[in-house]
Amino acid sequence: MGNNAPGARDGANPVTSTVYLNGAFLSEPEAHLNVYDGGWLHGAGLFETMHAEGGRVFRLESHMERLRRSANTILTPMERSDLPTRAVFEELLERNGLKEARLRMTVSAGSMREAEEGDVRRLTVCATASPLSGYPAELYDRGANVAVCDFRQSTSDPLAGHKSTAYLPRLLGLRQAQQKRCMEAIWFTTRNELAEGSICNVFVVRGGVLKTPPLDTPVLPGIARELVLQIASDCGIEREECSLSIDDLLDADEVLLTNVLMQVMPVVRVEKHDVGQGRVGPIAQRLYQEYRNRVKQECGQV
Repeated sequence: MGNNAPGARDGANPVTSTVYLNGAFLSEPEAHLNVYDGGWLHGAGLFETMHAEGGRVFRLESHMERLRRSANTILTPMERSDLPTRAVFEELLERNGLKEARLRMTVSAGSMREAEEGDVRRLTVCATASPLSGYPAELYDRGANVAVCDFRQSTSDPLAGHKSTAYLPRLLGLRQAQQKRCMEAIWFTTRNELAEGSICNVFVVRGGVLKTPPLDTPVLPGIARELVLQIASDCGIEREECSLSIDDLLDADEVLLTNVLMQVMPVVRVEKHDVGQGRVGPIAQRLYQEYRNRVKQECGQV
């Protein structure tokens, strides 16, 4: 992207980006939230992080459906028509001069004051687009290091399995990992079952079988998680959704992390413990290549 594109930087002066807020495209300085918004006051909101290539959002409808399901469970009932269309996201990309991008869709509870006064509360709906920086290419070649998080997640947590804006525990987990020079923090449940990463789903490979915790662990129903399971099935790789322990993680031949931005990230070390031979394994390599192929196909890049 050249320096004349919207969203680029000219020396030290940032070019104003465009955001989508409550049905309108606005310049970033024009976009304001109500100080009584439930997302701001209480973390009462949901979000989706999405990946665009070639000006097209990858698996947009899967993201919107996941957000809608979570809203119906923990926020307020929503219809697909309450959320931006594909055309809106494509225009947002165009207005920001982006083809490859990281998009964030946020829905929050709206004004809590309206709720107190008995008015119909309107949700806050916002979408932003920023350049896709991605992960360093060498991580996919040599693998990543992860840490075991000190925190635990529970089936009794009403936010478990939902992509909530009440995200501070995940950020604290990431900070723990970074202090150990690791890129991700792996969470376990209060029952000591392997769950997920702070920002991703987790897979292990043992004896050629690809395994991942089931959704009722609880874990987020990841868009990339679902695709990796489908790719494994298509490629004849045996797959299993099952309860896993710390021993399953440490004794794995391979460990993989997935989300729509990192796609399929191989793990070669859990803190000071080598995974397998301490090298990226063949199943991780194959799943990553097949995942990239699916993205290119679905985003019209082939």
